[in-house]
Parts: sequence; C-alpha cells; structure tokens
Amino acid sequence: MRTVQLAITTLDCPDDLSEVLAAGTKESHDRAENSPFVKDFLRGRIKRELFKLGTVALYYVYSAIEEEIEKNKDHPMFAPLYFPSELHRQDALAIDLEYLYGEDWESKISCSAASQPYVDRIHEVGREDPVLLVAHTWTRYMGDLSGGQILKKVAQRALKLPSTGEGSKFYHFEGIHNPTAFKRLYRSRMNELEVDAETKQRLLDEANLAFKLNLDVFTELQEIGKDIKEEVQDDGFPAHGHMGGDISKCPYYAAQMAMSGNTNYACQYAKMLLQQSTVQVMLATWVAAIAGLVAWYFM
Repeated sequence: MRTVQLAITTLDCPDDLSEVLAAGTKESHDRAENSPFVKDFLRGRIKRELFKLGTVALYYVYSAIEEEIEKNKDHPMFAPLYFPSELHRQDALAIDLEYLYGEDWESKISCSAASQPYVDRIHEVGREDPVLLVAHTWTRYMGDLSGGQILKKVAQRALKLPSTGEGSKFYHFEGIHNPTAFKRLYRSRMNELEVDAETKQRLLDEANLAFKLNLDVFTELQEIGKDIKEEVQDDGFPAHGHMGGDISKCPYYAAQMAMSGNTNYACQYAKMLLQQSTVQVMLATWVAAIAGLVAWYFM
C-alpha cells in the first residue's frame, strides 16, 4: 500500500513523464541492480554459459519488443519514439548469438521459463494497449544506453571477448554517436506525449512490472549458475550492495558527480579502481581524467 501511495504522490506533481518514471521506478531499479546476478556481472564474475543464456533471453525480449514496435509505429502515442536505426537490437543480438553458439545458433536456443512471461506481456501490451509499450521501450533502451558500455567492457575483459565487438554487438549502438544527446532527445519526445494522470500511473505500473520481469530473468540465471562450474575473473566494478549502503561510494555515482565538476569524486573514482586489480592500477589515472565522460552512459 505504501508503494502505491508514493506513486500517486509522485503523479500529483507537475513532473514530466520521464521524471515520473525515473522517480517511480527507483526502488524497482535498485532491486534489479542489486540482484546477485547483476552484482556478479559488474564484478566481472560472469560465467560464459550464463552470459550466453542472458544473451538468448535478451534476443527473445527484443524480438518481441521490436515486433510490437513495428506493428504500432504509427500509433500516435508511440510514433514519436520510433527510432529503429538508432535503437533496435534484434539484429545485433543475432550476430552475438552466431558468435557464441555457431552458425546453427537458432537450433540451439529456446525461450526460458522466466523469459517467456516477459515476452508474453510485451505481445499482450502491443496487441491490447500499445500506449504501454512506452514503458517497456523506456525501461530497456534507456537502460542499455546508460549502463551498456560498462557492461560491455566488463564482459570483454572477463570472458576474453574480442575488442572488435564479436559477442558484444548488443551493447554497441552504431546509429548513436552521442548517447547523452540522444537520451535527451528521447526523454523530450516522451515528455511531449499527451498523457493524463491516469495514463502516467498506468505507464509507471507497467515500467515497474518490466523491472520485475527483468529481475525474474536475473534470478533464473543466478539459479542456473549455481550448477555451472567455470573459472571466472574478479575484475569488474563494485555494485551498490558492496558499498555498505553508501551510494556515494559507487563508481557510477562518482562519475556522475565528476561530470558536474566535482574533482573530489573524480579522485574517489580513481581510488576505487586502484583497489580492483593490477590492470586497473595502471589505468586509474586515465580513468580519473575522463570520469566525466564515463557518466555519459548513465541517466
């Protein structure tokens, strides 16, 4: 009941839709970010088989999203957010799966038990209430643009993926040269949509559901990983859960503050990297100098 009341309070304020969704999904975002699977990924403790299965899950989710986007691209509530060449991920994921599974990858994959409800919900929304597609596209695409570059680097390092991009094409948006500017454009288009308070609430509820469906996939992967024996590297970044509750110690938060001109956070960011590994010791000075640029990838 408390969560519903908080959501309604948020909607009573004259906030833009993007601000309503960001504020109203904070708890859901934090739960997903602090899930064991995501924290292990950020630390570089990602098993190759789990990375492959995660890529499969993304393929089915994005196939569903982009199928429904194409069906509803002329819908007045979605047309302003139609950016296929910039955002669509299905083709990139197919390339990744071919690299990870081989040329016959399509015969080796299937939609998992946790991914199927996510896929089903996306199709249901596209068929019965296309307005709610906005919540799903915002949750997925903006999240990938915000944190995808960090995850790409962690995966390449931990799994020895080629620096040329094979296996991690999903994280590379070839049609977007300035992620910060594009996210600003996307949010402005969202904020121009004519939505009343009731529609905002429905979009917020759907965005929280999307986070839950993502978390279900993470939980499934974490459970599968318990039975997979594979040596991994501990060479990633600390997640919020390891910060003793102090978000200011998170490298992503430090990067955001550095972008605002706070040099103390740039130094803090470098210090955290110094504690990670020999490789990051050599890179710490360089990272501190461009900490502001790292923040481009986070909302």
